[in-house]
Amino acid sequence: MISTTADAICFEPAGLIPFPLAWSWQQQLQQRLLEDPSGLDALLLLEHQPCYTLGRGADEAFLGFDPADPPAPLFRIDRGGEVTHHCPGQLVLYPVLNLQRHGTDLHWYLRELEGVVIDLLAELGLRGERIEGLTGVWLEGRKLAAIGVGARRWISQHGLALNVEADLAGFAQVVPCGIADRPVGRLLDWRPELTAAALRPRLLQCFSERFGLQLRPPTPQETLQGW
Repeated sequence: MISTTADAICFEPAGLIPFPLAWSWQQQLQQRLLEDPSGLDALLLLEHQPCYTLGRGADEAFLGFDPADPPAPLFRIDRGGEVTHHCPGQLVLYPVLNLQRHGTDLHWYLRELEGVVIDLLAELGLRGERIEGLTGVWLEGRKLAAIGVGARRWISQHGLALNVEADLAGFAQVVPCGIADRPVGRLLDWRPELTAAALRPRLLQCFSERFGLQLRPPTPQETLQGW
């Protein structure tokens, strides 16, 4: 856990965000840090319209449908990992960080993102688990959080997706993260009172504490195209 504290910009768009728009925002934030590595870290917290994404080297054999005719939009993107599903009721956190300020080690970064979810679950009285050799967070054998990242010159993109009250039916169309023998879960099944909206500030707080960042909203000058 990072001990120092620095400001970071937190963008929280309302509504359900199409994946290409969120990807564009990440690319804009990444480009800003590539051009000025001393600039502020940023993150996006949002919910997506239903879609599927494939990592850069993902195997289409894990799709249960014809990629030319998917049941929801399908995108191949520049992160690691296999196929995952996004949908309403799932909180998606996209940190765009200069990892040279945090640690130039993507394996460490993946473990820290897992730690954010584990910290959040602990606050809820639940014990999140890691599984040796796999990436993500499980609860009683069900995968609650998928994690996949990418970086360009140590400026990160992509991040984590936490199933809170998501309809899990869309996951049945794929082999999530290429793991056939471990089912997907959602927090609602352990804490029926939880909503994605109510959990947003708690997830941000756990991220803030683990990465030593003081989150603030964007100023009028800190705009993103398409916002």
